[in-house]
Amino acid sequence: MATVTVGTARVHYDVEGSGTGPALLLVHGTGSGGAVINWGQTVPRFTGDHRVITLDLSGADRTVDDGGALTVETLAAQVVAVIEDAGLGPVDLLGFSMGAPVSAAVAALRPDLVARLVLVAGWAYTDGDEYMRNLFTLWRRLGEFDPAGFGRSVTMTGFSRGFLNAIGREGVEALIPNMPPTPGTLRHVALDLAVDIRALLPRITARTLVVGATRDATVPVENSRELHAAIGGSAYAEIDAGHVLFFEKEDEFVETVTAFLGSSARGPAELPATAAA
Repeated sequence: MATVTVGTARVHYDVEGSGTGPALLLVHGTGSGGAVINWGQTVPRFTGDHRVITLDLSGADRTVDDGGALTVETLAAQVVAVIEDAGLGPVDLLGFSMGAPVSAAVAALRPDLVARLVLVAGWAYTDGDEYMRNLFTLWRRLGEFDPAGFGRSVTMTGFSRGFLNAIGREGVEALIPNMPPTPGTLRHVALDLAVDIRALLPRITARTLVVGATRDATVPVENSRELHAAIGGSAYAEIDAGHVLFFEKEDEFVETVTAFLGSSARGPAELPATAAA
């Protein structure tokens, strides 16, 4: 466990695993549970071959700051500070959901720190996408006035219908408390409403894989397709799952990411046939 100061924030991060290649830094999505909730189950799948860095962005419980409004650039600066403090750059950088635009901004603004980039269930802008604008607006209102409804809403849109039915009522009820509408979570939701990284995308030079989830009801898969189209030379894969695809299809997710990270720096990424699109 380590911390680094970035502005008013004391940013918490962890480094696990081994490996001689680039470290893999995982950037979490919306929710004050941060890296533990997003990556706690998945990190061990990568630590055999990689040094894996996980951090808690402002708004997550283990990072303390002044509680102010968040921007993509603010959070990108925290990722940059962690890479530099850990002394493991350039890294392979993977961002999920809210962490995808943050990671894309890091790659655009500090290309010297990013070897390869993976954007999972991400998006480029919110204003102008009426579905996402209304969803995040609903989350903000539920978080303020109906915390129990907030938990059910994010669970319903975070996972596919098939997955929820497969785990049954007890499994679904166990998922609901994982993303409570804490002040930190609602700061993330406010940022989700303000995302617009379209001007940064042409500046990305890192070798990039965009991964979409075909049954995503939080960030519809069309958003991943748009990211892929906007990042020149990027590879693209789709996984048949809901938004939290690394829970629903963990093996396929790990296989897709590992195939990309293990591919030649100059040759095309050899993605699994079931994932390539």
